[in-house]
Amino acid sequence: MTMQQRKDCQFKSECGRCYHNKMSTSDVSLPVLDENEKKIVNEFCHLLEKSKQLFNGLRDLPQYGHKQWQSYFGRTFDVYTKLWKFQQQHRQILDSKYGLKRWQIGEVASKIGQLYYHYYLRTSETNYLNESFNFYSAIRQRGYYSRASKEERPDLMVKKLRFYARFILVCLLLKKMKLVKDLERDLGKQIDDYTSTYQPEDQSEWKTVLSEIREFEDLKYSELTLDMFRMLQTLEREPQEDLSNQIYDASPAPGRPPYLLPSYMKKEENGDRNNRRENPHKYLLYKPTYSQLNTFLASGFKELPPTGIILLYISADGSPSSMKHGDDPAYDLGGVVTNARREGEEIIRTKKLGHLKEVHCLHPGDLYPYTRKPLFVIVDSDNSSSFQNIPNLFGQPVVCLLSPERAPPTMQDKHRRGNLFTMFLHDPLMAFCYVCNIYEVPVDLWDKCTGIIDKFMSEASKLFSRSKKLDNMYIQFIGDDFLRLLMLRFVFCYIVLILHRGFKGPNFYPTCSPLLPTDEILEHPVLYKVVLDLSTLVDNRTLFAEPGEGDLHGAT
Repeated sequence: MTMQQRKDCQFKSECGRCYHNKMSTSDVSLPVLDENEKKIVNEFCHLLEKSKQLFNGLRDLPQYGHKQWQSYFGRTFDVYTKLWKFQQQHRQILDSKYGLKRWQIGEVASKIGQLYYHYYLRTSETNYLNESFNFYSAIRQRGYYSRASKEERPDLMVKKLRFYARFILVCLLLKKMKLVKDLERDLGKQIDDYTSTYQPEDQSEWKTVLSEIREFEDLKYSELTLDMFRMLQTLEREPQEDLSNQIYDASPAPGRPPYLLPSYMKKEENGDRNNRRENPHKYLLYKPTYSQLNTFLASGFKELPPTGIILLYISADGSPSSMKHGDDPAYDLGGVVTNARREGEEIIRTKKLGHLKEVHCLHPGDLYPYTRKPLFVIVDSDNSSSFQNIPNLFGQPVVCLLSPERAPPTMQDKHRRGNLFTMFLHDPLMAFCYVCNIYEVPVDLWDKCTGIIDKFMSEASKLFSRSKKLDNMYIQFIGDDFLRLLMLRFVFCYIVLILHRGFKGPNFYPTCSPLLPTDEILEHPVLYKVVLDLSTLVDNRTLFAEPGEGDLHGAT
């Protein structure tokens, strides 16, 4: 076997060494192996190659669909489990006789971390996310990639950069923000090292990745002090108790780049509310094209169980129509831009016709086919009102919770960076502090505020159950714990903003469809009093108007 053949084999398999039954006697660079050592090395190479084949095969599976992936994932997990245990049991022989390098161990660990992460995405089981974190954390602590730059192979440096990017994503989802900052600094240094050494074509892409991580980090906790962040970490509910922690972990980035999250949620079976709800199968799409979004929605629609509900969360910049009044609300009012990319042929065709429309704009009418099953829509956009009149065409419940379209001048920058509506739905108390310009809260005060928020939710829940004017659409959804929580937080958002002196006019308030009863829920004195009590507790009472003072009526 020639030196070149050996190098080619090493590059293709990343095995470090490749043993053949027949070797040239002049090849003295390979150590002599006894039969047991040959068996161990060959078994390791077999497991390594098999694991790579299965892992690469995962890329061929469609990202949508819920049934065909599980058996394939299971086989892949089994092989990687055997591989990981095998290299641990025979590390000494693999190090001395095979030339196993630490970055190769790191690569195996990194792929196991990826498997756990994708299993989490498919199942929403947080324990898989924690397992992914454990493997990524071990890679960093043990320095598996610490000597990757010494190999003089740019592909290894890319593997290292990808490891950092994936680790940061997992930490963001687990809200380990202090670690995110450390990893972000490390990633920045690694990107500088990579680009200065190899001057690759993808350096601008990696700079963009780093920039987006920093924007995302600034977005979520830009003005919270470290002490408050630590307090929030302590006070957070477990994800199993409050599924909003799972649904809204990926908060919109500056300028509302589109996030669209179609998901289904399984309702209680056999009428027993005490049964544990199955975790929702969810898709998280970042800047999808229209065809991608439609494909994922159709797949979720197809696999929705009989008692399931489609939940679609949209955060995107609006694409308002130039038509002030249209005959068809399905398309004449515009929608939201899911992706700014344009198709070349479409541009030419629309220019010839004398007008130009967004190719990847999601219009309300695009959702009409999916109203054949229960549909719950949340839209956070400056053109959210375009989704205000989705009709009930098939007798199934359809509810839309829609964000304010404007923010006060003093909060416009924050509004762009934080998507206030999403914050209210995710963490009402944090959102309340945000609109009150409060960035430091002692732990004991936070506990008291949390008690008042809980009181608001309890009172609002009673009003929902007692209301005689509540639309049947809400009644059909209110039995679901998570959707009921979203409705209650929507009401809290509405009342806070309608009482806040800085928010003036219908465009500053959230809206909903169908309408919630104003006198029985949205402007009920009991709920007003709870919000005002909260403002008094945080010493910001002057920011809020008294009921009956001025125009407190929004558009619902």
